Amino acid sequence: MPSILVINSGSSSLKFSLIDIATQSLLLSGIAEKLGLSNAFLIIKKDDTKETIALASSTHQAAMEYILTYIQREGLNDAIVAIGHRVVHGGEFFKSAVLIDDAVIKIIEDCIAFAPLHNPAHLEGIYAARLFAPTLPQVAVFDTAFHQTLPDYAYLYALPMEYYRKHGVRRYGFHGTSHQYVSQQAALLLNKDLGDSGFITAHLGNGASVSAVLNGKSVDTSMGFTPLEGLVMGTRTGDIDPAIIPYLANTLNISAYDVVNTFNKKSGLLGLSGLSSDMRELQEAAAGGHRGAAITIEVFVHRLAKYIGAMTTSLPKVDALIFTGGIGENSSIVRSKTLKRLHVLGYTINEELNDKAVRGAHGVITTAESIPAIVINTNEELMIALDTAACIK
Repeated sequence: MPSILVINSGSSSLKFSLIDIATQSLLLSGIAEKLGLSNAFLIIKKDDTKETIALASSTHQAAMEYILTYIQREGLNDAIVAIGHRVVHGGEFFKSAVLIDDAVIKIIEDCIAFAPLHNPAHLEGIYAARLFAPTLPQVAVFDTAFHQTLPDYAYLYALPMEYYRKHGVRRYGFHGTSHQYVSQQAALLLNKDLGDSGFITAHLGNGASVSAVLNGKSVDTSMGFTPLEGLVMGTRTGDIDPAIIPYLANTLNISAYDVVNTFNKKSGLLGLSGLSSDMRELQEAAAGGHRGAAITIEVFVHRLAKYIGAMTTSLPKVDALIFTGGIGENSSIVRSKTLKRLHVLGYTINEELNDKAVRGAHGVITTAESIPAIVINTNEELMIALDTAACIK
């Protein structure tokens, strides 16, 4: 059966999944970690087994070569029809997945200014795949592409228009593959026509965003020019008064870049709690009486409920609210607190169903008379594989 190799390349890691397109099943997966360091290693998972391999060379190229060699040794290489690459930022250039050529690579390079932490790493993965699998079609699937259907009033900032026209300053949105996937799955679960549906999708993990999805298309989203805007996240502030940037720069005698770096890497759940960026650890600490952890959870939930309410105004109807991502799929506490704040909008939680929807379980977590709220396990790798398969057709 034909399969797609999905690559998600980070600055010090390279994650991969080999997916059978016909059955939509996972054949093989893994991640190379600590790339660039002397102790780089590769973890490969197949069925119920996990193997850890030390890498003699710590480059992305070496990791890619080993992954492809392993796939060949397992007899799975002949079925691969394409390689799909996750790319965070495609600017306004890409509205769907595209075959990678030199022109596409140039545009991804041009978008580095919008995603300096992500796009260079994705390019490393693309270069490595082109080097060791030169005959396979390579496809780029962009986090931003799904949100290219936003209307102008949703993506424009109230800035001088020349900033948008000349410099591309606008809302782009991220987590597109996840928002797209879970909205499609919700339509199937509720037996609704995706072309006549309205969903609010909440992707909650270390990065977090909310989107309004109308008839299968994104019409509003919380992340903006970068993934910093919107919800409180693991180490990111989310929404903040921009005047804080020069205030802190002047007060602390540091650069604006240093302030934004703190906003990205030392804030959010971690900065507010002074404890952890992991919601699981915060919930445990809060249960043990840690005041910082407790208030951090309340801030997270408060911002999340506000954004879900805001997304309601971008839809003519709401068929369901969808929770996904590591927190969305596993934190019954966050879901319960959020839905109780949204009771005025017509949500009534079923605590028993909510408590059961963890560790891979999914489904509706509200009462029969409520607007449905659903837990759906996201599968960004499968979405990338499906988009890749559609692209090469």
